[in-house]
Amino acid sequence: MIRYFTSESVTKGHPDKICDQIADGILDELLKEDPKSRCACEVTCEPGAVHIMGEITSKAKVDYVETARRVIRNIGYTKPSYGFTDNAYITCTIHAQSPDISMGVDSSFDEKDSSGAGDQGIMFGYAVNETECYMPLPLLLARNLTDKLTEVRENGTLPYLGPDGKSQVTIEYDGRTPKRIEAVVISSQHDADVELEKLRSDIEKYVIRATLDEAMLDDETKIFINPTGRFVYGGPAADTGVTGRKLIVDTYGGKAHHGGGAFSGKDPSKVDRSASYALRNIAKTIVASGCADECELQISYAIGVAKPLSLYIDTFGTGKVEETKLLETVEEVFDLRPDQIINRYHMRNPIYLETAEKGHFGKENYPWEKIDEKALKKFKALLK
Repeated sequence: MIRYFTSESVTKGHPDKICDQIADGILDELLKEDPKSRCACEVTCEPGAVHIMGEITSKAKVDYVETARRVIRNIGYTKPSYGFTDNAYITCTIHAQSPDISMGVDSSFDEKDSSGAGDQGIMFGYAVNETECYMPLPLLLARNLTDKLTEVRENGTLPYLGPDGKSQVTIEYDGRTPKRIEAVVISSQHDADVELEKLRSDIEKYVIRATLDEAMLDDETKIFINPTGRFVYGGPAADTGVTGRKLIVDTYGGKAHHGGGAFSGKDPSKVDRSASYALRNIAKTIVASGCADECELQISYAIGVAKPLSLYIDTFGTGKVEETKLLETVEEVFDLRPDQIINRYHMRNPIYLETAEKGHFGKENYPWEKIDEKALKKFKALLK
């Protein structure tokens, strides 16, 4: 059966991504000085302005405004012609975490020597064996394209490109097997004096053809580059940005469920973030073991309670082992109380700005992407 699936990605200069990076830049600065910082930072940006809000409780002394300016500058918003720069007007209205929430996190309802979950909610983790990094192919390719857009802008290959940009890739599947690229869409901010024909030619040569496997492209592949014909005004000058509005871009490109909780700006006591990372690691371990070609897990928590309320697994008919046995092994091998997740994946380190820029999964340097060999052996043993 022929079917099509599409995922998108955005560059780090997209207005929502600017906000995610500022929030996680602030979190990293807090964790550098105080690894036990509590942070729930929200950011919005608009033409010429940034607003930082939320709850932070920390011993760290961080200049939130200067951190925001540094992030904006590093993204590349330094030209006044962009309508938004690191000289933007920045407001900051941060207050301490609610003592009612803090009480439940400090000491859980069910285990007084353990931290409780920072909120109720559901989280998902996913992996599939159609790529080496166990990420869905449409998202991986879309992300590779936006990474390349940023690279050719920053290294001077296409200096007329602006920081804001998007990509979209549609993959044709035959059953479960990726066969070809059906469509590619790229939109990139650019200087006003660049001719559209040159921009389209350059992006096809230096971004699309330099990134995608030519064997996946054919005469029927549809390629759209800046289809509106003009993208001079971008970033916050064109569209207000808000933290947590690119959840699908950040995770699995729509191939998996999402619990609805955002990641960026949240310290790991918030299970929206830490449990999602842990479940990604578990799903990846299961698929890497050969127990399934595709795997999704769901978990749920109650605020102030350490132990998860539920754990669910779906291998979409690709499992080589009964799902009940997989669940039993997950519960045997992985301790999914918040404290244990944080410790297992070294989540109190300042590692989050990169995730806000490049996506939260699929990068081998992230601790939750590293497969534990003992855990892998446990799952491989189920195949015998």
